[in-house]
Amino acid sequence: MTARAQIGVTGLAVMGRNLARNFARHGYTVAVHNRSFAKTQSLMDEAGGEGDLVPSESMADFVASLERPRKVVVMVKAGAATDAVIDELVPLLEEGDIVVDAGNAHFPDTIRREEALRAQGLHFVGTGVSGGEEGALLGPSIMPGGTRESYESLGPILEAISAKVDGTPCCTYVGPNGAGHFVKMVHNGIEYADMQLIAEAYDLLKQGLGASAAEIGQIFAEWNTGDLESFLIEITADVLQHVDAETGAAFVDIVLDQAEQKGTGRWTVQNGLDLGVPITGIAEATFARALSGSVPQREAGRAALPAHATALEVTDRDSFVEDVRRALYASKVVAYSQGFDQIAAASAENGWDIDRGAMARIWRGGCIIRARFLNRITEAYERDPQLSLLLADPYFTDAVGEGLAAWRRVVAQAATAGIPAPAFSSSLSYYDGVRAERLPAALIQAQRDFFGAHTYRRTDRDGTFHTQWSGDRTEQEA
Repeated sequence: MTARAQIGVTGLAVMGRNLARNFARHGYTVAVHNRSFAKTQSLMDEAGGEGDLVPSESMADFVASLERPRKVVVMVKAGAATDAVIDELVPLLEEGDIVVDAGNAHFPDTIRREEALRAQGLHFVGTGVSGGEEGALLGPSIMPGGTRESYESLGPILEAISAKVDGTPCCTYVGPNGAGHFVKMVHNGIEYADMQLIAEAYDLLKQGLGASAAEIGQIFAEWNTGDLESFLIEITADVLQHVDAETGAAFVDIVLDQAEQKGTGRWTVQNGLDLGVPITGIAEATFARALSGSVPQREAGRAALPAHATALEVTDRDSFVEDVRRALYASKVVAYSQGFDQIAAASAENGWDIDRGAMARIWRGGCIIRARFLNRITEAYERDPQLSLLLADPYFTDAVGEGLAAWRRVVAQAATAGIPAPAFSSSLSYYDGVRAERLPAALIQAQRDFFGAHTYRRTDRDGTFHTQWSGDRTEQEA
């Protein structure tokens, strides 16, 4: 087979076939391959006229159709399936070729794969791709890791097919080995928090106003014209105004209230614990999904647990709606701030040197969490690339501060009415914790020293100390 394709895609489920079509639409000759040749044929039947697609039935023919250095995008299920494809592919490649894993891989797997392929003279590029099937076709946000050398040849192709905002591609080099997939993981964690916060806002509006789903959808549509403008707010307005064709009821009211997850949120929370970074908004959103699916516990709770709650009474509709909007905005800022803290911590631990401002810039278009205020985040890191807390940037200090009273009212109203709002309330608690002059952690550390001789530091002098609690209670320097 003649080697003429500039890039190849193996794995032609929805995301893979749409990426292949996107490459072809941008003028690239694209080799396409799937374990089942029927999917390759269906892609050719559907999109063969969109550009230059080169189909292959075998992996060997697929590799032979690629120009060197070969650039192969693997789009299969994360985990064992990815390893199986890599194991089949690698023996057919030569030094300097590039393997791109564009699936939702766990970043430790990417680090392992990059190390193994590097030992064989190959480049392995773990690449986050966000935007769903539509983004894959029309322009996603792309987060490639790996070597800078690989990005020199691969980057222009990825930038060409990515989303563009103000003419700037939503794609940039992230960092070595697992950096790209790590950033995508955190992106998905922020997405969990964002979705939970929006759901809590919807629930508060529903219970506080007694409004229909369509009416609340109109509120979200209005919010999407201001500071909250984002993809998730936009689709929320659409979903809430959708009517179920079979029953005539609001679509959201006939959907079972059990949210599922594929694991990236859980990975984000686990890594936050490993790093010691308090990503409370993401954690509460992840646990809220778990709670929604805890059917036996919820059935037992509904049957046995009293509420002792006060009905949520709204006397001023417009003021309540504005309070919820402000609380939602402030809580969203906290989720992003925590996510960027996690990226900074992982970057320092792994030597990735990730540019947080650049991450905010490539999330402005194509991806699920694209939002107007990502421009403000980009500007914040341009002002101070070493910014230790996004909330402390003057813009966000002012923006959140303006909504703080409303945020407190909403959280208090939810608590007294017995309406669960874990992401709203944990985000506010984080805000109060990070701004506190002194935290009760002093007592915790004293307790730890009492039962486990874990030592403590003092406020009035340097050093580490232990008190002889079971003896004469004298203090010793540890």
